[in-house]
Amino acid sequence: MPADAPTPILLTGASGLLGLALRRTLATQGIPCVQLVRHADSVGAGRILWNPTASPCVQPADWPRLEGARAAIHLSGESLAAGRWTPERTHRFWQSRVDSTRNLSALLAQLHTPPSILLCASAVGFYGDRGDTELTEAAAAGVGFLPELCEAWEQAADAARTRGIRVAPLRLGVVLARGGGALAKMLPLFRLGLGGRLGHGRQWLSWIALSDAVRAILHGLNSPHLSGPVNLVAPQPATQAEVTRTLAWQLHRPAFMHAPALALRVLLGEMAESMLLASTRAVPTRLLGDGFVFEHADLHSALQAALHPDAAALLG
Repeated sequence: MPADAPTPILLTGASGLLGLALRRTLATQGIPCVQLVRHADSVGAGRILWNPTASPCVQPADWPRLEGARAAIHLSGESLAAGRWTPERTHRFWQSRVDSTRNLSALLAQLHTPPSILLCASAVGFYGDRGDTELTEAAAAGVGFLPELCEAWEQAADAARTRGIRVAPLRLGVVLARGGGALAKMLPLFRLGLGGRLGHGRQWLSWIALSDAVRAILHGLNSPHLSGPVNLVAPQPATQAEVTRTLAWQLHRPAFMHAPALALRVLLGEMAESMLLASTRAVPTRLLGDGFVFEHADLHSALQAALHPDAAALLG
């Protein structure tokens, strides 16, 4: 690599909603990205095969291609929101998050010139169901499968920490984007006028606009002071009822439907309890304290940007 060439960034989960947006932003800034991919037919220039559940997770012959990377960003993990959590699925959740982080951290720790920072996805599910309590990064883990998963997920990067790599678990809220995630699943029903609140609607939802999530990750790469857990959420969490009203208003549709909590629990089990009915009021204390400025700090602005990006750009 020429001496003046930009230092590459290692990235997992590059095909996901956040990973794809991040990769495109890095490309526009001329920052090369080395992707760790899970399928052999995807291997090529800038793509290295890895097996997240194996140790080592990358074949030793490919280790030289990882040397000297500026940073590693680990975003991969099986979706938690695809349906009922069966024992088989919860095992895969654990493998795709805890095992993959442990194996990646062990690999980075063995490099001669490891990256200086590992930004590793986590989730505000770390806090569990906490009612109206405002949750900073100093709050303890909650109770239940999802908090246990998130806590183990964050601790799995210990090998990187021991090696002296700065580790920042990113406790992500719901990422708002028209092209994927929770919002994409909600839009068809809301456009038909069939949207509505879930349960009583008073549960808090911690969210972040996709563009702010990408900008916050880049901020983390460039800030030498940011380590330890970081709430990747907007500064104004909203109740589920507020999300319903705001989205319906943006789409000019009614939202009178109501999914009772009991029905959601019967249909989706623990997934409903942990992800649809739990109240998590997380705030981005560490990002704000480190000087990060949100482009979309309120829900109206974030949904406007997601649903009507051209109009949002003109207004902004």
